[in-house]
Amino acid sequence: MRRRNRRFPVAQIVVLLGGAAMLQGCVVGAVVGGTAAVVGGAAKAGGAVVGAGFDAVTTSDEETRLKREREQRDWEREQRRCEQRRRQGRDC
Repeated sequence: MRRRNRRFPVAQIVVLLGGAAMLQGCVVGAVVGGTAAVVGGAAKAGGAVVGAGFDAVTTSDEETRLKREREQRDWEREQRRCEQRRRQGRDC
């Protein structure tokens, strides 16, 4: 039996990651995500997972504002509930 030469795929990965290190911003995420999808073997599943993770890390100003507003409403709701419990003689 012949042993397969495993250096070739490793060399490709090193070259791709080295090239990605020279890029900036979102392009790096796209290259790394593409590399992960190819290396993982399951291109669709791997790309979707990497893409979702990258989206989770990079939020827009609009998303940040909406999240803060939602958190503020949740906090205010909890304060109203707590105040109501106090009026009924219960702890918060």
